[in-house]
Order: sequence, then structure tokens, then C-alpha cells
Amino acid sequence: METTGVVRRIDDLGRIVIPKEIRRTLGIKDGTSLEIFVEKDMVALKKHSSMNNLLHFAEVYVDSIYNSIKKDIIITDRDNVIACAGGIKKEYLNKPISSYLEDCIEKSNIIVEKELNNISIIQGKQEECRYVINTVISNGESIGAVIMLSFDDAIGDLEEKTVQIASQFFGKHIEE
Repeated sequence: METTGVVRRIDDLGRIVIPKEIRRTLGIKDGTSLEIFVEKDMVALKKHSSMNNLLHFAEVYVDSIYNSIKKDIIITDRDNVIACAGGIKKEYLNKPISSYLEDCIEKSNIIVEKELNNISIIQGKQEECRYVINTVISNGESIGAVIMLSFDDAIGDLEEKTVQIASQFFGKHIEE
């Protein structure tokens, strides 16, 4: 574990302030949920993703879609790719999402690009493809995205509806 050299005192209510530099580096904003872990004599904090609770289910879901319609498909939370299927899996899985995709999720954008166009899904990588992006919304909050990419074929109603259904399904499943 990396040390920061920063020391903070716990107040009388048991609270501690996470330094601004650390919050900025880790992308922790007001309202971000954190998980607390205890291991031996350490307390660790980790950004919580309600999408991670569905990790195995998401992997099976994207594999099923890929096997049916042969289009690369990705599910993200607000920070990382949590599940994907197709030729991009090795490159994309568990990678941090791009600022473009973060912005799409933040604004709850639904994007359908039917012409070949450049897109950055993960940090540091651009793809030329057709794509559909639909935000996963749970309890009124944007928590991730479902993305389908097509490198050769057109994007049509089937692909749009598939992504829409997947994003609504995951949003409602998390609400329960």
C-alpha cells in the first residue's frame, strides 16, 4: 500500500477527512459511496459500485447477447468496464473508462452513431466503429452504461433496442 505522508485526526464523532489531493486523484466527489474494509491493522476505503454486485450476472448477460447477435458489447459502472464480450474483451475488461464516456454517463446521454466514427470508451484508446450508448439509471442516478460496438455492420433497431433493454434491466435490478 502506498503511503501519502498525510496524517489526520479522528474527530469526536469518529470522522476523518480524506485530503483533497487524494479525493481528486481517485475521483471521489461529494456523494460518492465508499466501501470500508478492515485487514489486520489497516482500514481501507474503496469507491463503491452498485454495478459490481451484478458482476457475474453482467458477464453472462453480455456473453449471451454477443452469442446471439455477434456485436461487441460493454457494461460499465461510473469508473471501469465491468463486463464485455466480443473481440475487445481482453483490451477493455476492468479498464478505466474515458472522460468522454464519464461525461455521457453524467449527462445520461443516449447516443446512436450509425456511421463509422471515432469513439473513446476506455482511457487512451480510440476505435472507429458504429455504436450505441445507453446510460444505466437506478433510483434516478446515472450509475453506468451499456455500449454496443459494430466494426463492420450497420447499427439498426435491433441493436438500439438490445442496449436499451439491457440498460433498463440493470437499472431496475439494482433498485431491488
